[in-house]
Amino acid sequence: MYIAIAGNIGAGKTTLTKMLAKYYGWEPRFESVSFNPYLEDYYTDIKRWSFCVETYFLKERFKDMLRIKEVEHTIVQDRSIFEGVYVFVTNNYLRGDLSERDYQTYMELFDHMKRLMRMPDLMIYLRKSVPSLIAQIQKRGRDYEKTMQLDYLRDLNERYEDFIFKQYEGRVLVIESDEMDFESNPEDFRLIINKIDAELFGLFSELNWEKK
Repeated sequence: MYIAIAGNIGAGKTTLTKMLAKYYGWEPRFESVSFNPYLEDYYTDIKRWSFCVETYFLKERFKDMLRIKEVEHTIVQDRSIFEGVYVFVTNNYLRGDLSERDYQTYMELFDHMKRLMRMPDLMIYLRKSVPSLIAQIQKRGRDYEKTMQLDYLRDLNERYEDFIFKQYEGRVLVIESDEMDFESNPEDFRLIINKIDAELFGLFSELNWEKK
């Protein structure tokens, strides 16, 4: 199986990916995109270099998707290629940082790539309000996130809602996570496990939980 974890910055994707991998014995996959030769130019002239930056990211994510397609065991992935396209690239386009021509070219390229990719068997969407996202971002204290604009988070949340409920064609499990602390509270994590088991296996895991 292929499981993808979706959610805005600060939603808890990485934490949940690690926890699910440990609980189920799945292989965790994290974004392999760490270097982009266009980034330095991008930050000096965003509109000029947006297409180059996003196309490079798309190429790297596509390579990862081809590797996922070849494996036979279960993969759980922290952020999929679909979010990169329908959330972040679309957000850049709507904010005016990507031209209409470049956006249409990018989307046509992705549509061709999509035919060669494996769709997730389940996408788990960690749905979180902007105030909750801000609280989590402040809590983890990453320097590069401290200058993030509130409007940017709001825009991304809108893109996520549109992506999950209007654009994405696969199977989705929505986890309302504002009141959850699944990292520290075993009951919250068990609730998520029960929902996943019900989606994937048609059962709840109360008995299995006690054994693990």
